[in-house]
Amino acid sequence: MHENTLSVGILTAREIHFRLNGAFRGPDGRRYRGAYAISGEDDCLLLRQGAGTERLAPGFTLVPEDPVTATFDLAGVTIGIRFHWQRAEEQRFRGTLAFTREGALLAAVNIITLEEYLTSVISSEMRATSPPEFLKAHAVISRSWLLAQQEKRAAGPRDTPACAAGSDALNADGEREICRWYDREEHDHYDVCADDHCQRYQGTARAGTPAVEEAVRATRGQVLVHDGQVCDARFSKCCGGASERFDLTWEPRFHPYLVKVDDNDGGHASPDLRVEEHARAWILSSPPADCNTGGEILAEILNDYDRETRDFFRWTVAYTAAGLSALVESRLHAALGDLLDLQPLERGVSGRITRLRLVGTGGTLVIGKELLIRSALSPSHLYSSAFVPVIERDSAGRPSRFILHGAGWGHGVGLCQIGAAGMGARGYTYRQILARYFPGTNLETRY
Repeated sequence: MHENTLSVGILTAREIHFRLNGAFRGPDGRRYRGAYAISGEDDCLLLRQGAGTERLAPGFTLVPEDPVTATFDLAGVTIGIRFHWQRAEEQRFRGTLAFTREGALLAAVNIITLEEYLTSVISSEMRATSPPEFLKAHAVISRSWLLAQQEKRAAGPRDTPACAAGSDALNADGEREICRWYDREEHDHYDVCADDHCQRYQGTARAGTPAVEEAVRATRGQVLVHDGQVCDARFSKCCGGASERFDLTWEPRFHPYLVKVDDNDGGHASPDLRVEEHARAWILSSPPADCNTGGEILAEILNDYDRETRDFFRWTVAYTAAGLSALVESRLHAALGDLLDLQPLERGVSGRITRLRLVGTGGTLVIGKELLIRSALSPSHLYSSAFVPVIERDSAGRPSRFILHGAGWGHGVGLCQIGAAGMGARGYTYRQILARYFPGTNLETRY
């Protein structure tokens, strides 16, 4: 097996502004450099520089003459799309720049080798000053995830139960129930996107430190394998003390290496968090866990926009009853009237709610899986669906305020980034880190 080249969708817009820092060659051999704007018109592309305009065929590609020194800048790249840290940046990249039409929009795509991609991914996901063994572990899981997605895409679509594709129907109790899960998007014109819905890839600004380059070089070609297959390795920022099962979060397919793992050295076993009583007590406490940390370690491992989130292991969000009722209606397009109750119906093995009943004066609605729940109860997304709802009432017994006491940041499946970084800081090797979060797997070098 040889190292893959992959295409990463960076930016989609009606018009894209970019700068070529060095000489790039177009499909006909023409040399380009400097600042440009490109847009789509009918069946062609319009490339503008200064007062000049050039009409181009769709699929326009720019290849650097010197891949080592030549870079390109893209303006207005959005990171954290639809999450609480969303913002726009100008970012710099190496490799080939391609433009392709996506309906009325235009996509800027970076074509790059897998190992070069990883040097940016692992320091876009976490800070390049993270413990070296953690960076190695992240290189392995990011490589594994990417190769697993490429293999899945090459194999074509698979039949899955109804909820896997999304359903909106009456359940056995006669209530309307919406079941949706959101995995990486299937992109028609490139392999992966550059944001959290795939893996963060933010160009050269967060790549190229000696520690990051060494982590990628030391693990070159290494992937996690289970039963001969590359693992669909997953990770989230903070599991909250225990990791979640893959099939309870995304498509209902059980992976024996993506199961509940207590995020500690083995001396503190969590209870069965699928039981509501146990989950409530767990979430409202502060159990020992590697991701139950703060201060110095967070400054070392989290990028600047992630450090804006101060509470993640345990957190609290509060809404007025009127505010949450309006938010739910706008997010779900469901007229439930005034919200009266939030009722967890099912929880996963980490305590994350996978089915939630919303009770209003205008009716009830059951929603799942975890990301739909997080989306419905926040203008962006809740940190996680592992929460305990507490309702404050007025003198007439009507809800006045909803308080959500929560645990963790993200879906919680697979490696806990903050917990794993804590292991690395305490001297664990990357093999030991991977063995904790992906039980029953082996490391193999595929190229």
